Amino acid sequence: MAYGEQREVRLWHDKREREMYDNFADLFAIIKTTEKLEKAYVRDVVSAKEYEPACSKLIAQFRTLKTALKDSVPDVEQFADTYKMDCPAALNRLLVSGIPATVEHKSASSDSGTAAAVAECVQIFITAMDTLKLNMLAVDQVHPMMSDLILALSRVPQLSPDFVGKVKVKEWIARLNKMGASEELTQEQARQLSFDLEMSYNGFIQSLPKSS
Repeated sequence: MAYGEQREVRLWHDKREREMYDNFADLFAIIKTTEKLEKAYVRDVVSAKEYEPACSKLIAQFRTLKTALKDSVPDVEQFADTYKMDCPAALNRLLVSGIPATVEHKSASSDSGTAAAVAECVQIFITAMDTLKLNMLAVDQVHPMMSDLILALSRVPQLSPDFVGKVKVKEWIARLNKMGASEELTQEQARQLSFDLEMSYNGFIQSLPKSS
C-alpha cells in the first residue's frame, strides 16, 4: 500500500454482522429523532396534528426494531448509555409511555364525533376481552389492541385524564413495552388484564350520559 493511501476499515465481517450494525444505526436514528420530535413539540415548533402521527410511526418502528435486536440489544437504555445518546425524553416515550404525548395527556375539547368514538371504544373493549378468552396472549397480539384502545378512549370527550380505564390501559402498555414481541403473558397476567379490561369497560359504560 502506497504511503498516504487510505485503507477501508470494515466494522463487519459477514452479511449477518453488517445487518446488525445497520440495525444499530437505525435504532440510534429512531431514538435521536424521537428526542428531537419531543423537544420540538414541547417548544411548540410542531403542532399536535403534526406530532401525533410522526410519534406513532416512530413508536411502531421502534417496537419492530426492538424485536429484531432482542438478542444483540437486550437493554435499550444500556445501548443509549454506551453510545452517550442523552435522550431522556425519547427513552421515556419509547420504553415507558409507548403512546404519543397528545394521547397521554389529551383532555376533552369537542363533542364532535362522540358517538363514533364511543362505538369504537366498545368494539375494541369487546375484541380485546374476546382475544384473551381465546388465549391469544403474545405481546404482538395484545399490544396493538391496547394502543388502539387508549387512542379510542382519548377521543371520547367526557372521559377525564384520570379515568380508571385510561390509567389501567397506560399501565399495561408500559408493562408490554418492556417485553419482547414474541413473549406471552402468563395465565396470571392474562387473568389480571381481563379483570382490568372488564372493570374499565363497566366504568366506561357507566360514564356515558344516560338517555332520557
